[in-house]
Amino acid sequence: MNAFEIIGGKRLKGEIIPQGAKNEALQILSAVLLTEEKIVVSNIPDIKDVNKLIDLLIALGVNVNRVNKDTYSFEAKNINIEYFQSEDFKHKGGGLRGSIMIVGPLLARFGKAAIPKPGGDKIGRRRLDTHFLGFEKLGAKFVYDAENNFFNVDASQLKGAYILMDEASVTGTANIVMAAVLAKGVTTIYNAACEPYLQQLCKMLNRMGAKISGIGSNLLTIEGVERLHGTSHRMLPDMIEIGSFIGMAAMTGSEITIKNVCFSELGIIPTVFAKLGIKFDLRGDDIFIPAQDSYEVETFIDGSILTVADAPWPGFTPDLLSIVLVTAIQAKGNVLIHQKMFESRLFFVDKLIDMGAQIILCDPHRATVIGLNKQVRLRGIEMTSPDIRAGVSLLIAALSAQGRSIIYNIDQIERGYQDIEERLRALGANIRRIEAPEA
Repeated sequence: MNAFEIIGGKRLKGEIIPQGAKNEALQILSAVLLTEEKIVVSNIPDIKDVNKLIDLLIALGVNVNRVNKDTYSFEAKNINIEYFQSEDFKHKGGGLRGSIMIVGPLLARFGKAAIPKPGGDKIGRRRLDTHFLGFEKLGAKFVYDAENNFFNVDASQLKGAYILMDEASVTGTANIVMAAVLAKGVTTIYNAACEPYLQQLCKMLNRMGAKISGIGSNLLTIEGVERLHGTSHRMLPDMIEIGSFIGMAAMTGSEITIKNVCFSELGIIPTVFAKLGIKFDLRGDDIFIPAQDSYEVETFIDGSILTVADAPWPGFTPDLLSIVLVTAIQAKGNVLIHQKMFESRLFFVDKLIDMGAQIILCDPHRATVIGLNKQVRLRGIEMTSPDIRAGVSLLIAALSAQGRSIIYNIDQIERGYQDIEERLRALGANIRRIEAPEA
């Protein structure tokens, strides 16, 4: 089992390029199943979750060619529908939460799909009802085999429908959109998610011949078409990585330039970090963060404590709340973190408290961070990464801490962050991979 050993307390300096967006990749790569023609996708991140999905596509019969490090071509001419019944499919599909995204395209094109209950982060219950309620509105029928944790879905003829989604789920919206593009008639999706990654998916589908309007809003209208054709697509940089690097720069007092960020697609993410007192300049499409010896948290107009909460886009993404929490540790001032969507995502704060952070875990959804203003250094400890975002938050804490830290279960980090060890070393971080004893 691999682990990271970090000797913290070093200021970092240099440029770093964010990888392609993980959450966009899981949607875009699933969409290649909608046509038998070639689709070329670039800026694909070389991370475990994405590579698992590519392996699953290959097993389904998609012809996949790697053009270069971040570019692949996909041709889904000969899909093996019988593969759904195999043990190999149950193993590969169950090991990746993103595998749920193949159901919509398969229903649209072949009228049937199956999926084992997907895996992923252990950050609380993440229900799939929104996906299947949408499919049912389009005319699909599904049976959940509770004994084997397996979903079978059948839809010999999808028909357009009015769908009022019970939650603005990003993956749920994407899955329903992919099912609806080849359905007969018009589908209207209200309370749709409108994240940039979903907008990217809709724009790509339109280039393939789909008829989707309302892109960027919470009301999508989809006029079904007979077939889709090939296209090319380039993915956005990962906004979660960009936010992670902003937090890392502040915590370590480092001067860092984050290159090619597509700033116009970041929404309120830069604003939230600015509220923590983090200074940055936009240089072209690069974010330059100067070395700061301190950063002071803003309060609300009435002087009350700043609250940072997650919300559907264009609100603040829940994937960055863990990063905001760890960044607030060394701020001047206090912050209330309110994680509304996942009841277990704050349970890593005990490790930060062990490092010397002043954090009060109010309940499974809220934590108050009392900033140390860099008057007290965190201390290095041994810890285990529970999920992708908490793992990177612990990594940022370790980079800022005095002494040696070891982070176990780094597979979780590497599910979402490409070549993170090498890229941090290029900035001057003292980090190396070590062999950890098996538990």
